Amino acid sequence: MSGSKLSDANAKPESPLDLTVHSLPSAQALPNRGMGRWKMLLVMLVCAAPVIASYFTYYVIRPEGRHNFGELINPQPTLPDVQLTAVDGSPVNLRSLKGQWLLVVVAGGACNTLCEQQLYLQRQLREVLGKEKDRLDRVWFITDDAPVPEALKPGLQGATVLRLPPDVLNAFLQPAAGQALADHLYVVDPMGNWMMRFPAKLDLASASKAKRDLERVLRASKSWDPAGR
Repeated sequence: MSGSKLSDANAKPESPLDLTVHSLPSAQALPNRGMGRWKMLLVMLVCAAPVIASYFTYYVIRPEGRHNFGELINPQPTLPDVQLTAVDGSPVNLRSLKGQWLLVVVAGGACNTLCEQQLYLQRQLREVLGKEKDRLDRVWFITDDAPVPEALKPGLQGATVLRLPPDVLNAFLQPAAGQALADHLYVVDPMGNWMMRFPAKLDLASASKAKRDLERVLRASKSWDPAGR
């Protein structure tokens, strides 16, 4: 026991911890923030390239003699960030419609003869797109508080029906000069931009021309717009 204590007494005290101070990195060793920003911008451009290319092809590089039936909108208003009410009373944000091509009808809830014709053509135009139809949604913006007739409801299966206040609607969509808002069918792209307006009071004879326009925009955007939301 005493030997143990003696050996402890003769032991050298532990030396204090050595603290090593490292020099601060030089300015040359710091990451190049400017280069990082350029790399980030380059990545964003690469991601956006398919979208830019498809729009450039559709709007700028047009084959000679080709004409659009619908009127291209420039500048393109974007779906506003507003809360709306669906016909079943559930809340819906208007921007939740983004992610799909939209074919839009505007009319009062009572739906007169022109409205019925527009809804019919809207449904037919989507169906004739064949396998591409899942990339386009039917939308009806109702401009008043009138109830939707029961007779119309079977044909509205699969469509989005929303009541839109006139001030919100007028800030997003506009009719051609001398026409009413309900006279047209409107096309909105998957980014929420209103990009085309078909001529007023579309009929069966001219619907094939509208179909060609829809096929063109769907084909031009196929590389970046998958089917379904």
